[in-house]
Amino acid sequence: MRFQDRREAGRRLAGLLVERQRQGRLDDPVVLALPRGGVPVGDELAGALHAPLDVVVVRKIGAPYNPEVGIGALVGDQPPIFDDRALAVLGLTPERLSVRVDAEREEVRRRERLYRGGRPAPELRGRTAVVVDDGLATGVTARAALRAVRAAGPARLLLTVPVCSRQAVTALSGEADEIVYVYQPPFFEAVGQWYDDFDQLTDDEVIRTLSAAHGG
Repeated sequence: MRFQDRREAGRRLAGLLVERQRQGRLDDPVVLALPRGGVPVGDELAGALHAPLDVVVVRKIGAPYNPEVGIGALVGDQPPIFDDRALAVLGLTPERLSVRVDAEREEVRRRERLYRGGRPAPELRGRTAVVVDDGLATGVTARAALRAVRAAGPARLLLTVPVCSRQAVTALSGEADEIVYVYQPPFFEAVGQWYDDFDQLTDDEVIRTLSAAHGG
């Protein structure tokens, strides 16, 4: 199974959620996308569920000598989430990464202001929070997002992705009330391998999508 692009993946995923909504298992939903790649997927979900769309801005914490190697993640003012195994292999501690964490936290705040354009974060208490991304590989960023959303007090918390690794679903099973996915391949290397079009999105594309969703 492959997806043409994130929009098509979102439509397939939306079909699973609409069915849950018809069964009364998705009460008062709000869709929370991980930028950037999760935003077009989330836009399709929000439209199908007649739900508001917002974002959970997560920043990966990279290794000091190779920022592309993710060893943790953070959201807003929540404590950072670290991959303890990666820290041990690299001989790092959270204290040694405090400067990098502070820098990423400032970037989270900058992007929240940029993407929301002055709109307040949605009220989640008592609602069904639907966290969405374009795929799930290791689950480090998703874990940070789920813990931040859980702290806001939703009645129910779902993690939804078009494609995911088996290991990530197992690792995150206690973080969400339900994990919904279209496809879990037996062999998983990277999210992008399951898309024909997996081009990086720009901030402008994210802003346009969110603005349109809010009637802008």
